[in-house]
Amino acid sequence: MSLAQVQTLGDRYLMRTYKRAPVDFVRGEGSLLWDADGKEYLDFLTGISVCSIGHCHPAVVAAVQEQSARLMHVSNLFYTEPMARLAERLSESSLGGRVFFTNSGTEAVECAIKVARKHAHGRGIAAPEIISFEGEFHGRSYGALAATPGLAKNEALGPMLPGFRSVPRNDAEALRAAVGENTAAVLIEPIQGEAGIYPTSDEALLAARQACDEVGALLILDEIQTGMGRTGSLWAYQQTPVRPDVMTSAKALGGGVPIGACITAPVAADVLEPGDHGSTFAGGPVATGAALAVFDVVNDPALLRRVRELGAALRRDLEGLDGVAETRGRGLMIGVRLEDGIDAQALGADLLGRGLVVNVPAPSTLRLLPPLVVDPDQIERAVGLIGESLLGLSVS
Repeated sequence: MSLAQVQTLGDRYLMRTYKRAPVDFVRGEGSLLWDADGKEYLDFLTGISVCSIGHCHPAVVAAVQEQSARLMHVSNLFYTEPMARLAERLSESSLGGRVFFTNSGTEAVECAIKVARKHAHGRGIAAPEIISFEGEFHGRSYGALAATPGLAKNEALGPMLPGFRSVPRNDAEALRAAVGENTAAVLIEPIQGEAGIYPTSDEALLAARQACDEVGALLILDEIQTGMGRTGSLWAYQQTPVRPDVMTSAKALGGGVPIGACITAPVAADVLEPGDHGSTFAGGPVATGAALAVFDVVNDPALLRRVRELGAALRRDLEGLDGVAETRGRGLMIGVRLEDGIDAQALGADLLGRGLVVNVPAPSTLRLLPPLVVDPDQIERAVGLIGESLLGLSVS
């Protein structure tokens, strides 16, 4: 089927919730993608940080093949070994409490919201509030949407779920002032991803931790995009001065297979009880088996050190290009702010034509999320393509 035929089908039958680029990808391996015409692309988006150990990693493919041939689904009314083992690894590698599995990051946030609200009701709070920073992105179902200030302003989707407040990004004083007796939780991203890669400052994180401790609220960190090695540590919070009470994970967790998780510290481990929450598909043996294979690859000090080193080299080389004003981020989670007058959307489209896949989260920003297994030659190639594209746009 030709690209034009695929586009015709999509335009007729898919809801118009995405503006899709005119490419039909059919194969992926490592850091590379190929379209239906056989053209090769270097992927510096990885499905928005999902295929973080590369496309079709052999260990993940083998885990999925083996498990799907043996047992695909039995529901959460029974135990399966992959689910129990993955819960142990997630808990022991992070907060030490319990895990609820989901099918997506949005669902993981929904679980965290439910934990926070029930925990608050247990403290006698009748109308619990959750506070986040402006610029946050937590998902598109109604609880997660209400916690995403920019999207929650869409009146056509209202009314929004009540009980959510936001304060300016990285404003520690505003956050302290917002936390009070009705606060159930502070929910923030260690690095704001969809906004364009904005790290949350240590000062703001400390303010959130201290304010939560003072009133008995929970600190929830959304590690859906930052977790599983993306920043050069298994979890981004491990490079900060704070430890959360609840954490969400998804995206890279399954290596391309849909899975998410809400992970608690002991303080919140037993908040949810039988009947409080559930999911038909979540934590199935195929998805958890895939995630165990991802864990084996990512939870490696040598790989994590390499992510930090390659990320630093990539940022340094990008900052040497004409047209780049600054870079932001940590590890291989990088935002590139372009100089005034450069249209990031046009740059992203030109790069796609040159065979480099990137993302444009804002009019002046590129978002780069290369696979953690990217090699130095591929980084050099990507920087070269960005430099050529910037030069070509400036000439035109």
